[in-house]
Amino acid sequence: MDEIILLKMGELVLKGLNRRNFEDRLLSNVRRRLRPFGDFAVSARQSTVYAEPGGAVDFPGALDAMRRVFGVVAISRAAVCKKDIDAIEKAAVSYLGETFARPLSYKVESRRADKQFPLTSIQISQRVGGALHDAYPHLTVDVHAPEVTVFVEVRERFAYVHAGSLPGAGGLPVGITGRAVALLSGGIDSPVACHMAARRGVSLELVHFFSYPYTSPEAKEKVLSLARILSGWCGRMTVHVVPFTHVQEEIRKHCPDELFTLVMRRFMMRIAEGVAIRTGAVALVTGECIGQVASQTMEAMAVTSAACCLPVFRPVVAMDKEEIVVRAREIGTFETSILPYEDCCTVFTPRHPKTKPRLDEVEKAEEALDVAALVAEALDNTERVMVP
Repeated sequence: MDEIILLKMGELVLKGLNRRNFEDRLLSNVRRRLRPFGDFAVSARQSTVYAEPGGAVDFPGALDAMRRVFGVVAISRAAVCKKDIDAIEKAAVSYLGETFARPLSYKVESRRADKQFPLTSIQISQRVGGALHDAYPHLTVDVHAPEVTVFVEVRERFAYVHAGSLPGAGGLPVGITGRAVALLSGGIDSPVACHMAARRGVSLELVHFFSYPYTSPEAKEKVLSLARILSGWCGRMTVHVVPFTHVQEEIRKHCPDELFTLVMRRFMMRIAEGVAIRTGAVALVTGECIGQVASQTMEAMAVTSAACCLPVFRPVVAMDKEEIVVRAREIGTFETSILPYEDCCTVFTPRHPKTKPRLDEVEKAEEALDVAALVAEALDNTERVMVP
């Protein structure tokens, strides 16, 4: 029996004159994600994306990949049949045999997108429900709280039968809202921030600050592992690995200890903005969360943001730590984030960091540094790692 993957579009169906742009971006993302699992013909009609296999394909792998495509709210593996009620009945009985091998309660829901079809949705459900009961008499009908809901969709070309959907990732197709540079540490928060930004259609360039020998090669590999996990959601990305040792050593030599973290964060923003200029990005993304650490008070974040001109988005800014951890587990980054390899933010950490800094005092401290030269040196020596 022929099968297909049906992908239900999310909020992009609410778009107006630019809806076609959103759909085209979604189709492009779906085609690229399906490529490793076989030959699929991908098209869109009536707020649904159809992924039709052209031969032998890896259906489980394809379904799993589709659950990570932003812009899709539900995924179904469905049987394809002619738009004929007898064919629909036979398809339901045959295709759902494994599902109904044990006693279950069920109901049938039908959607008749093709209004020329001679039966109403209620009549289709009655016919298919009767055929299933005749074939599997151990089943019980329950229209209020069934264990299995059988869906019949009669559309413009064919009819489709399936037993429910998997949840999709929601959001908007990656790349449709522009490009941003995300600061990726080895912690829990920044990968979640990346995921949340990508879910709003943002294409990401990742920046990681590496302070060898104060941080180990394993710490760098940990971040690249996080990037590879994120790429399953966010698509192909480049990780810009910035050598940060010299910057931190210069700050330590010339700036007050209590301002070290703030000055360091301001350098990170300047360097990230430099990467943004080179890559055509129009914003920065960080994993900062109000009150979580000394450098994430509102005063400290204001001082940090003042170092750059681009807007700074902080997707997790108002989330509790436990909420962030839950999201990290859901997207698969948590176990990697807690590996015991420290990042550059733990290097030269002051004993008593300033929590309510003034911009003028931080700028005064930076006068002891050749800021432009340090930023240029870091950018010129940045390593670029492609993550497919």
